[in-house]
Amino acid sequence: MQSTLGELKKSGYQPSTIKAELRRNLIEALKNKTPLFEGIHGYDNTVIPDLKRAILSRHNILFLGLRGQAKTRLARLMVELLDEYIPIVKGSEINDDPLQPISVYAKDLIAAHGDKTPIEWVHRSKRYVEKLATPDVSIADLVGDVDPIKAATLKLPFSDERVIHFGLIPRSHRSIFVVNELPDLQARIQVSLFNMLQEEDLQIRGFKLRMPLDIQFVFTANPEDYTNRGSIITPLKDRIESQILTHYPIKLEDSAKITTQESSVTADQNKQIDMPEDILYLIESFTEKARISEFIDEKSGVSARLAISAYENVYSTAELRMLLAGDKTTVGRISDLWGLIQSFTGKVELVYEGEQKGHHNLALELLNEAIESNFDYIINDIKELENEHGFKTIHMFFEAGNTIDLKMSSSNKEYKKALESVPGLKPLAESISPDKEYLHFYMELILHGLATKDLIAKSYLVDNVSFGSSLGNLLEDLGDDLDLN
Repeated sequence: MQSTLGELKKSGYQPSTIKAELRRNLIEALKNKTPLFEGIHGYDNTVIPDLKRAILSRHNILFLGLRGQAKTRLARLMVELLDEYIPIVKGSEINDDPLQPISVYAKDLIAAHGDKTPIEWVHRSKRYVEKLATPDVSIADLVGDVDPIKAATLKLPFSDERVIHFGLIPRSHRSIFVVNELPDLQARIQVSLFNMLQEEDLQIRGFKLRMPLDIQFVFTANPEDYTNRGSIITPLKDRIESQILTHYPIKLEDSAKITTQESSVTADQNKQIDMPEDILYLIESFTEKARISEFIDEKSGVSARLAISAYENVYSTAELRMLLAGDKTTVGRISDLWGLIQSFTGKVELVYEGEQKGHHNLALELLNEAIESNFDYIINDIKELENEHGFKTIHMFFEAGNTIDLKMSSSNKEYKKALESVPGLKPLAESISPDKEYLHFYMELILHGLATKDLIAKSYLVDNVSFGSSLGNLLEDLGDDLDLN
């Protein structure tokens, strides 16, 4: 790599704007069929094409969507489309291009040293700046301010441009600058942004500097913010050329990929706990049903982080159970899903009716709905189950007054023994289980599934789930209703 301005000129280097750079590298990647935006799932036919069009159009971008929709991650992945290294004037605070300097520092250095001006190379990972918008963000933070210490040290009057301390935006020259939660910025701060988007001038404490900053602006916003906390002022919105709407994954398969990719399951947990794939799909189904629940505020959204933290908690529930029981390894169970309730409680906003129901009860309802959907998918037809797989045997066992308790902390041996005490359950599970290792998981799933159909009864106690006769529960409820005392 060249180390002086003269060497850089001889190399044939030509300056390029960052938007042209992104466009050029995207075109090259598309021609070579290079994978782009890896780790993003469910956006192949929607958001990703919109983003590619915006880059080809050299637009500033606004990602608009609910929380947990990978808006910031998409912005960060745009760094992959930057050149690996770019030259700057050595010591420049704002990444001055050696052939197109814009700061007083760089211009003076080049005037003094000419072709011997030292240059250095900046990696693309250093050309990404991100700022979370909060109401206390000031113009000095973003644009800059006069630095009295610098003025005293250099013995310069306050009228000299060299006393300016540049903020985040000038320091993002030739970089991607991301503002998260844009509506949270005060209106007067947003005004300073649209000046830079179009007029290319900076106003700092009386200085009006004409600095043609070269920045790829990316903004993110949540539609809820428009009414709850603020809004994007119209002149700024008008200067953001491409607005891209994000969404939650449409397919459960895409949601499952995101959850497994982002979850922090430890190596020990992976080694000691064999988690059935259906557990993951039950969690994704639970999250999906939460997103359409009438008891949850749809404007707030249900983030993908719910499924991620729920998956981690289910692993930890199984691990805790295994440690308490003294087992060395274990297989995930339906009852381990109760660990996701603590993830649900802090991650959703309930409407009034939901508040009356309560987070815990609503979580159990949604979990039962997810189990029912999964059960229907696997079994397909309850009537066929009754005719061909001995469902009547299971039903008669419970109608005879028998019950089984599945304790949350039971050992592998106790768990299997309890399930195997139900006649007809094991042969039925064998007919649908794709893997013998998960036989008892499917035995438990069948019981939970039949309970969602009200064909057997299920009740929750402090540390266990109890299955019994649906008729017995009905009579018990009637007795409670008729008890006038």
